[in-house]
Amino acid sequence: MMKRTMLLLAAIVGTWTVAAQDLIVKSDATRIEAKVTEIAPDAIRYKRFSNPDGPTYVLPVGDVAYIQYANGEKETFRAPQSAPPATLTPAAPAARPAAPAPSAVTAAPATPTPAPAAPAPAPAPVASVSQPAATTSGGEYVLKHYEIGEYYDRDGVKGVVCALSDDKLHGLIISLDEEYLHWSAFRKPDLRLVGTDDRSDGAVNMEKVAEYIAANNLTWDDFPAFKWCREKGEGWYLPSIDELLTIGHNYNGGSRMSNNRQARNRFNDALKEHGGKRMDRLVYYFSSTEMDEKNAFTSHTGIEPPYVIEIPKYNKFLVRAVRKF
Repeated sequence: MMKRTMLLLAAIVGTWTVAAQDLIVKSDATRIEAKVTEIAPDAIRYKRFSNPDGPTYVLPVGDVAYIQYANGEKETFRAPQSAPPATLTPAAPAARPAAPAPSAVTAAPATPTPAPAAPAPAPAPVASVSQPAATTSGGEYVLKHYEIGEYYDRDGVKGVVCALSDDKLHGLIISLDEEYLHWSAFRKPDLRLVGTDDRSDGAVNMEKVAEYIAANNLTWDDFPAFKWCREKGEGWYLPSIDELLTIGHNYNGGSRMSNNRQARNRFNDALKEHGGKRMDRLVYYFSSTEMDEKNAFTSHTGIEPPYVIEIPKYNKFLVRAVRKF
């Protein structure tokens, strides 16, 4: 009897576990089994249900049709409204008389009212200015799909692919080199809270640093890690903590639950073959996300937790830059 009761309880618990998941349905009908962790005005953050300890994923709200929560509730998201395309009409006189017969004489028209200028043609849609495409024998264009650990070299921008969108057309590249640097130069009693609290997008934090510098009569020298990333050129920035976590998981083949040496070697070989440095698995990397006036969040690429710890911003730790493509 006791054994039967225990089996029944196990079945009930197992059924609840299977059902206790959220279902994200995207606008293109793609279904994602997930555990939603945050819904912001512009983005939805979630963990994959099959890997609850894995990286946090981010979806733009505009890409989501609805979420079916584990408790049965359903939340629908309205797709962003886009303005209808303008109809382009060639400029023409306000009135155009019918074509006369060959023998008819056409009087000169009265002073015409100038026709309103036609709107400028809308630019043709493109996938991305940095998106390479190959031409097939039939003249069609095929967008390039990338893989994690692949060397990226496009329009003078070089790095290694460290994160990808679901369609593998866009993502992040990481710099070939790294450097030991201070997050900021401020020490006690002059600790500063800059406001770089974005966990998912380091580019947003980069803008906040720029605003803080301008508002407080400072220079980029006061923020060495950010300055180093910024000097790599347009678009480069210090990654956020969630971006660092994603890089760490992808560096290890998509999970840190097993020792995937082949995935790490592919990543490191791409770095070394193009004059870069291998990723360090023992030292923490600074993120752009600060915890408070003293500390910023850091992460490493090893397989042993903890994956996130806070470190004083005036200490020197490793820095890598990232750039979106």
